[in-house]
Amino acid sequence: MTAATTSPHHAIVTVGLGERSYQITIGNGILEQADQLLGGFITGRKVIILADQAIAKPWLEQLETALSRVTTCHSITTSGGEAAKSFSRYTELMNAILDQGIDRRTVIIAVGGGVVGDLAGFMAASLLRGLDFIQIPTTLLAQVDSSVGGKTGINANAGKNLVGAFHQPKAVLIDTACLSTLSPREMRAGYAEMVKYGLLGDADFFDWLEQHGKAVLEQEPEILAEAIARCCQAKADIVAADEREGGVRALLNLGHTFAHAFEAEAKYDGRILHGEAVAAGMCHAFALSRHLGLIDGQSCHRVINHLAAHGLPCWRRDLHDVVATADSDQLIRHMAKDKKATDGQLNFVLVRGIGDAFVKTDIARDDVAAVLDAATIDDIIINDSIINKVMT
Repeated sequence: MTAATTSPHHAIVTVGLGERSYQITIGNGILEQADQLLGGFITGRKVIILADQAIAKPWLEQLETALSRVTTCHSITTSGGEAAKSFSRYTELMNAILDQGIDRRTVIIAVGGGVVGDLAGFMAASLLRGLDFIQIPTTLLAQVDSSVGGKTGINANAGKNLVGAFHQPKAVLIDTACLSTLSPREMRAGYAEMVKYGLLGDADFFDWLEQHGKAVLEQEPEILAEAIARCCQAKADIVAADEREGGVRALLNLGHTFAHAFEAEAKYDGRILHGEAVAAGMCHAFALSRHLGLIDGQSCHRVINHLAAHGLPCWRRDLHDVVATADSDQLIRHMAKDKKATDGQLNFVLVRGIGDAFVKTDIARDDVAAVLDAATIDDIIINDSIINKVMT
């Protein structure tokens, strides 16, 4: 893993994609310096800001003030809930932007969580066949995951993120001060994505989180910045190696096949946060790996205990009742529609240990159902009699 570079005021992580390489700048209070940090991309160009309406004060106002020193901006706000990633909202916002008389030099800036970033990125990819865009994520989940890597998209009736494009940003600006207005629940949801990086490929980082997770959630500035930088560097390395998810990038989906099924069952209506679904999904992925004889029960318990200790759900029955009581066959039908499925076959990121994840295709539905139908995760982890095979 390449180390992030630092300055007296911020850290910089580079996503190495040749001519399309870009920098992730991480610091506390750096939104006030956006004109200096982003000036090279926006000076003399029309800027359209798409922002989550929940952060219009103070973060959008602060950004507008900074950028007004170098250019003219027009801001459009939208709700940040998953329902905003719809065809109807996409059409409405595209027309609103086109009404501003944009040209091919216009820059789109996304300010908000992962929903706004995905939506704005897809609009930037679509408008005039591709406009430059910049990510300014204001949630922990977006800062460590969705703002980096160029995945953009909206949801369809058939499932999440089924319509979209790979469209890399020109820059990512991460101000950790923006997290000060997040609810504890939103912080915990973002923390689940942090844990994911340790579980999929960096056991040392998981060790570090076991020591410093509480400080991350309490937003101790230096610890928080280090954690975000380590996550961004991990994702940058993966994206540089596999931009379009043809290989190693698929590991970033650890827990997500389960998570997206849970979210689909809840109709993306906000009752379950994405990070909460991912936390439970990762525990199900570890349980499935245990069921298949790939991992020891002690490692599973270590992961579950860590997530539970930080207030995250570890089993689908810890989520909303609509997911807790869902028929396993219905959840599996959601999985078969997931963009990671192949011809209806179920593909999962499984684990051989903490920090040792791999992709396995064509998992038997009976094995998935056995995990989903277990009353508790210990029914899988402790009951060795249900371990039915060892996969290589």
